[in-house]
Amino acid sequence: MTLAPKRLDRFARHIVLPELGGAGQVALSQAHVVLVGCGGIGSPALQYLAGAGVGRLTLIDDDVVDLTNLQRQTIFTEADLNRPKAEVAADWVRRFDSAIEVRAIAGRLGGLNAAPLLEGATLVLDGCDNFATRLAVSDACVKLGVPLTSAALGRFQGQVANFAGHLEGHSCYRCFVGDAFDAEDCDTCAADGVLGAMAGWVGTFAAMHAVRVLTSGHAAMGDPQWGKVHLLDGLAPALRTMRIVKDPECRGCSAA
Repeated sequence: MTLAPKRLDRFARHIVLPELGGAGQVALSQAHVVLVGCGGIGSPALQYLAGAGVGRLTLIDDDVVDLTNLQRQTIFTEADLNRPKAEVAADWVRRFDSAIEVRAIAGRLGGLNAAPLLEGATLVLDGCDNFATRLAVSDACVKLGVPLTSAALGRFQGQVANFAGHLEGHSCYRCFVGDAFDAEDCDTCAADGVLGAMAGWVGTFAAMHAVRVLTSGHAAMGDPQWGKVHLLDGLAPALRTMRIVKDPECRGCSAA
């Protein structure tokens, strides 16, 4: 596959990077990313995935735009209040780049519908706000053989990691957090607060991490860093990394 002249111009600053090049850009154009959550993490992640030229995007979110979102959820405006976030996000993509194929799903992802919603993805980027959904996403990704970029945010801290629990010897998100969490266990931005710029840092870091996976084997950007959780501290500021080993008892990936 080759890129059309207008696409070559649009992504010229990517293509001249030796670590990415034309082959990496073509890989991005052929990728299908499912974004779970279009909020604080999803908004900036979406902007940079679209900016990178990811060819197909599926956007999943069951929430509507609220005035409190505008402090950090960068694709929304006052004119979008009370509209479904997934639909507003899809409209943003269409205005930004008409060549991107985009689908909005204004509904909740759970254990029963996760696999059908994620099937066919090249990668899933999960920036949702509860553990029940995160675990459903992780289990479905393992089942489907789809890589997962997981990103979380709270106050002045963030976490970003790539997981490949479907590959032998690699951990999944459930290996990281275990089985004990459900929707009621998750802290909320409403209760604890979050710095708007912190959401931007985590979201763009997640987009960068997703690009590593999408171009793996096509470009020299480095390894996908499977199972390495990057901890972002906005107060220090600091960044540190820890490795999550595969749990032989994990019910999400031990039989994968």
